[in-house]
Amino acid sequence: MSRPTGTVVVVGSLNVDQVVTVDRHPAPGETLVATSFALLPGGKGANQAVAAARRGAPTVMVGSVGRDGAAEVATSLLADSGVDVTHVRAVDAPTGLATVTVDRTGENTIVVVPGANASTGEEAVLAASDTVASAAVVVLQGEVPADGIAAAATAATGRVLLNLAPVVPVGREVVLAADPLVVNEHEAALVLAQLVPDSVVPTDETALVGALRSLGIRSVVVTLGARGALVSAGGRDVDRPVVVAVPSPRVRAVDSSGAGDAFVGALAAGLAAGDTLLDAAGQAVRVGAFAVQGVGTQPSYPTLDDVLPRVGTEDAEVGA
Repeated sequence: MSRPTGTVVVVGSLNVDQVVTVDRHPAPGETLVATSFALLPGGKGANQAVAAARRGAPTVMVGSVGRDGAAEVATSLLADSGVDVTHVRAVDAPTGLATVTVDRTGENTIVVVPGANASTGEEAVLAASDTVASAAVVVLQGEVPADGIAAAATAATGRVLLNLAPVVPVGREVVLAADPLVVNEHEAALVLAQLVPDSVVPTDETALVGALRSLGIRSVVVTLGARGALVSAGGRDVDRPVVVAVPSPRVRAVDSSGAGDAFVGALAAGLAAGDTLLDAAGQAVRVGAFAVQGVGTQPSYPTLDDVLPRVGTEDAEVGA
């Protein structure tokens, strides 16, 4: 199955994920025995690129890996998923690493060592500027240097999807270029505090979306885990923007790591195909729900041939 779509270009990180599963997360200073261990491809950028490609979008990855054996693991599913890796550079630094610990409920903790990803700055992005400029959707995250993020936002002529995770200091103009800004509720509060340091950050999620829109951001998506997402786009009255709740299907979660990246990649694919932001988000929450049912990040992402869970067909207690 396929559909006509524009190109998605992802400028971001590539990592090797060391995934350790445990019954529960250890307390500080405590030693636990793990139940399993795996080395898997990861990195927010690569995850989002694989997710977009598997949902039918022609996808290009711009990023950096080391000249080491870990690079093969980090890139192993990109080409297999149809991602163009022409602009993935090998540099004299270790390939990025993420240590992921997953408990029996599917909740995770992640520690990231940037490694080669620190090389995906302005120079690397400018080398791929023609590709970035040709994209229907340019996807950015916070796991590469801020000057690389800014260079990609400047080079983009299509839609910029900024997933500011982690929340790193970027120029106000970069955030205002986002259409949409995609963050979870904690990141949304940090972005607002970064843009307006003396502001009172709302605790209500809908009010938080409204506060971000009031700064001039054209569209905002706040992901809420098992509860789905909040979407706000369009309209000139940004003091009282329309905020729509998009519910998530409920599924039995095995590993929640990478579910947000699955959402972002699917969202980008939908936007590149011409879907509205609301329709693309509705599909993306289903992709995220599918992803938490598998172990790891990229290996758990669905293709167009996979059957996605639907809202109202609850399977268990834990959602995407």
